[in-house]
Amino acid sequence: MAATVERPFAAILVAAGSGVRLGADVPKAFVSIDGRTMLEHAAERFAACAELVVVAPADRLAEAARLAGCRAVAGGTARRDSVAAGLAAVTAEFVLVHDVARPFVPAAVIDAVLDALVAGADAVVPVVPIHDTVRRIEADGSLAGVVDRASLVAVQTPQGFRRDVLLAAHERGRDLAVTDDAALVEAAGGKVVAVPGADESFKITTPADLARAAAAIPGGMSR
Repeated sequence: MAATVERPFAAILVAAGSGVRLGADVPKAFVSIDGRTMLEHAAERFAACAELVVVAPADRLAEAARLAGCRAVAGGTARRDSVAAGLAAVTAEFVLVHDVARPFVPAAVIDAVLDALVAGADAVVPVVPIHDTVRRIEADGSLAGVVDRASLVAVQTPQGFRRDVLLAAHERGRDLAVTDDAALVEAAGGKVVAVPGADESFKITTPADLARAAAAIPGGMSR
C-alpha cells in the first residue's frame, strides 16, 4: 500500500463485541470462519501498518494478542470507550479504526482511506450505495413516505483519522449521543470525507451473515 510507505499509520481493531445476535458461545471476534477467527482474518488486512492494537474483552486479552499478533488492550462498556482505549495505545499520525466484524475489507479500501488522510482530511469513512427501497415507519407501525436513496449511503470501516483530531473529538464529545467516531469528529467541527467502500466489507452480525462469509472464502475473496 503506497500510502503506508509515505506516512506510517496505526490501526485499532475493535473486537470487544459480545456476538449475542450471532448466536455464538464466544465473543464475535473469536468466532471461526473457514478455520480462522474473524480477528485473524481482520488482522491480516492490516499487516502493513506501523502500529496495530486490538481492543478485546478483558478476560481474553492474551488470546486476542496471540491471534492478532499484536498488543491487546481491554475494551470498555461502550464502543466509544473501546476506541479510546485503543487510541491511548498508539502514537502514529494517522489512525484507522476498524470493526473486526468486517473481517474481509479489501486493501483498496484501506488505501483509499489512507490516501484521503494524506491529502489532508480530518476524518475519512468508506461508504457504499443503498440499493433497497427505504421507507419511514410511524410509531403505530404504518409506513410513511419513501426516502430518496440517491442521497443515502451505508457507512463501513475502517474509518480513518488524524490522531490529534480524533483525540480532541473524544475529549469534547464525551456527552454526545453519536454512533461512531466520524460523527464525533464532525460534531467537533472536523471535516469528514467519504471514499468508496466495498461489498466485501459487509458486517457479520447474524448467522446468515456468517454463512455468507464462509461461502465467499473459497470463491477467492479479496485479500
